[in-house]
Amino acid sequence: MDGQSIVERAIGCLTMGDPYNSSSRVFNRTPQGHVTFGNLEDIDVTADRSPVLRIMISVVYILVCAIGLVGNSLVLLIMRVKNCKQTTAINVFIINLAVTDLQFVLTLPFWAVDTALDFSWPFGDAMCKIILSVTVMNMYASVFFLTALSITRYCSVASATKNRVRVPTSSSVKWVCAFLWLVATVATAPTSIFSTVTKVAGEKLCLLKFPAGHYWLAFYHLQKILVGFVLPMMIISVSYLLLLRFLRKRNLNNDHSKRRIHVTKSITVVVLSFFLCWMPNHAITFWGVLVKLNVIHWDEAYYIVHTYVFPVTVCFAHTNSCLNPFIYCLTRRALRKKLKNCLSNTSPWLLNRSFQKSGRHA
Repeated sequence: MDGQSIVERAIGCLTMGDPYNSSSRVFNRTPQGHVTFGNLEDIDVTADRSPVLRIMISVVYILVCAIGLVGNSLVLLIMRVKNCKQTTAINVFIINLAVTDLQFVLTLPFWAVDTALDFSWPFGDAMCKIILSVTVMNMYASVFFLTALSITRYCSVASATKNRVRVPTSSSVKWVCAFLWLVATVATAPTSIFSTVTKVAGEKLCLLKFPAGHYWLAFYHLQKILVGFVLPMMIISVSYLLLLRFLRKRNLNNDHSKRRIHVTKSITVVVLSFFLCWMPNHAITFWGVLVKLNVIHWDEAYYIVHTYVFPVTVCFAHTNSCLNPFIYCLTRRALRKKLKNCLSNTSPWLLNRSFQKSGRHA
């Protein structure tokens, strides 16, 4: 892929699943010498294929896929085996979270190949549309179910002493899940409509091609930042702050005090994992939005960050899908015990060894 296509993809916030406008007019220079969207030929940037970085990212995708498959499959096994199944609101959300994360990690081998081939898409137009849509939809769905879990967790704890705080029933939770899937599907509609394989400098790229140029692309990214990160992060933070405030207000004996410490640590891990996994990616994406709207000017720093740093932030975002099952399910002592009971006939010696070790750190 030559220097021209790399610059275009940097301008378009290139990385798997990120939209891109393949118009021949990408940017130009202002009278003051700044760079804005206009003629591509006005910029002279030397291509750097950075094969080592691309191979490392591809390997990370495969590792995240493998760990995510194992972790989320174990979660579904715990929840779906008849003797282990519970229909609490939290468990219903955990099941849906595991399903969406499982679907998400199944797309990673395709993106691993795409990245290894210098972002040249070998799977055809139909698979481009399918894989890109599934990736984006499950990104939204995963974040939505994480948010629903934070609200439900507060309600379940507060309802023990507050009559006005009610835990959602199993039937109402199913309707909530259906609504969240619907919202994720609607949010993914632009991806499903405009995703296509486009030739850029002789390379076939799986991209989004908006008809109205880079302004549509900017607003699409802005929607993803607000709906997929800012609003969920605010709701998650408020829910867990209310939960911690509620626990601190109670008169606690030693046992409850230990539980409060455990809950505090758990909440810290949940919030930090979500924030650290997603914030770098959305921060750089927001930088791209400002460039596309010509609020700030394109410069060499922007090109370098999108060429070398942005793909790494995508890896961080993807790791959230393999961390979720361990954070929300497998670290809970009761569910670890259920997993041991469900799999005890498979390999008793191995399970006893693993759970003895994990029990020391519980």
